[in-house]
Amino acid sequence: MDKQNNANLETAILANGCFWCTEAVFQRLKGVRSVVSGYTGGNIKNPAYREICTGRTGHAEAIKITFDPKEISFQELLEVFFATHDPTTLNRQGSDVGTQYRSEIFYTTEGQKRLAEQYIQFLEGEKVFSDRIVTAISEEKPFYVAEEEHHNYYNEHGLQPYCQFIINPKIKKLQKHFADKLNTVKN
Repeated sequence: MDKQNNANLETAILANGCFWCTEAVFQRLKGVRSVVSGYTGGNIKNPAYREICTGRTGHAEAIKITFDPKEISFQELLEVFFATHDPTTLNRQGSDVGTQYRSEIFYTTEGQKRLAEQYIQFLEGEKVFSDRIVTAISEEKPFYVAEEEHHNYYNEHGLQPYCQFIINPKIKKLQKHFADKLNTVKN
């Protein structure tokens, strides 16, 4: 990527359960240049996965998305975010339980904060979910890149049971509801 194109890119940081799942979903979207799995929102520097798993670090498993807003907007990322996880369960996604699996948007600009607040209001007003949305909206905090074995997990281990039973349904939902937003090149 040249510097001019790089200057037009934006960043979004989202936490919505296991980062293996979220990475796999957002990697498939047009306009997304990179998705990095990591940890954010906690109170220790440079956490490791084994520490995150205890739930005592305050960090969430999250992804940092670099995207081209001319190809996909933050609003569209929010639509995919809310459609591919349950934003009504506190500190849990399916059988993954703990504060590290919470639903949270770490905004990088005031515009992202405003859009996230408005979109949650819209979803609540339309009663899209039967329960109240518990997704937190917080200012961006230091993001720590996860260990190498967590990157590109689904693409490299797609036949493992976790991928088959947990991630595949999210990918199928993405393909069904957001086909127009998908890359034509397979990741």
